[in-house]
Amino acid sequence: MIDRADLQNRLHQLLKSFRAVELVGPRQVGKTTLARDFVSTESPNYFDLENAASRRRLAEPMAALADLDGLVVIDEVQHMPELCEVLRVLIDRPSHIHRKGQYLLLGSASPSVMHKTESLLGRAVTLEVTGFNLNEVGADSDAANRLWLRGGFPDAFLEASDSVSATWRDAAMQRFLYSDLPQLGMNVPAPQMLRFWQMLAHTHGQIWNSAPLARSLGISETTVRRYLDHLTQTFMVRQLAPWYEDLGKRQVKAPKLYLRDSGLLHALMGVHSLPQLLAHPVCGASWEGFALEQVLRIARPDSAWYWATHAGARLDLLMLKGAQRIGVEFQRADAPKVTQSMRIAQRDLKLDALYVVYPGQHRYRMADGVEAVPLWAVLPGPAA
Repeated sequence: MIDRADLQNRLHQLLKSFRAVELVGPRQVGKTTLARDFVSTESPNYFDLENAASRRRLAEPMAALADLDGLVVIDEVQHMPELCEVLRVLIDRPSHIHRKGQYLLLGSASPSVMHKTESLLGRAVTLEVTGFNLNEVGADSDAANRLWLRGGFPDAFLEASDSVSATWRDAAMQRFLYSDLPQLGMNVPAPQMLRFWQMLAHTHGQIWNSAPLARSLGISETTVRRYLDHLTQTFMVRQLAPWYEDLGKRQVKAPKLYLRDSGLLHALMGVHSLPQLLAHPVCGASWEGFALEQVLRIARPDSAWYWATHAGARLDLLMLKGAQRIGVEFQRADAPKVTQSMRIAQRDLKLDALYVVYPGQHRYRMADGVEAVPLWAVLPGPAA
């Protein structure tokens, strides 16, 4: 088993302060395992809405939930969107009434999709659960390469061989397309969505352009955008928003797209081994997306963006944390270089720090305000 103590501690801290916590993320990333550390599945306070017995218990949700004390877990809450209204009433009970119950809600899509018409905005805090990260699996080269190739889904990462892991990921994508999306009301023909997903894999790390995808699929750009939103709302795709401000320059204003799990990216492209990946044209873009996800998961910035101008200047990642602006470039090279584009970004965006993340071993100063950082050094407490 992989120790996920940081994730457990974060959830524990949120439960100290909030009446309701929404634990969201793709299926099979470990949400249920995490919840079981807090409430046993045998407890009357545990409801699994993929279980018929739990659904029967919640046939009259107000009666079932109103008198429950302690932490109440509702797994796969998207199957009963009407529960949100009941939970809102329970959470908002006046302070002079004994407020029984605290709620941990597990879902496989963004809260806006799970709850549809009703919202727990202002009443619940959201914690996203992703697959394994470097902090959890270890930063040695074997573990890092395994995580890059197989992705962070626990079962895919822990399988006995790369070929079995690839089989697991292929099956997981089929379940997602044929079962999960329809259950969420995202009614797209599975073969069509698979083709779109495969096309996105070939544009991984690029700026979004709906026109060529729409032409290739024979559908409208509006429909293509809807497909993209489906994959974004179910945590399969990251749309990294562009940063733009009044700099006197024409700046790119379309999002940049990444498939969030590198293992699914490789499965979509038919890449099943590390030697195959290292020789593949997608290798550089794949590593950039993998490294970006690791940095975001471990650094947990207040917000994250990319920046690009029509003149060619760009910055892979701009993180805002408090009053600080931190720039990150990703270079899969033994000896990363300071580029003119980085200098422009450093000056125009008034960066407090600029890091070049690369797959090497040593951390060192490259230039004034620019530091080369091995991917492992983004872990908490890096070497100076």
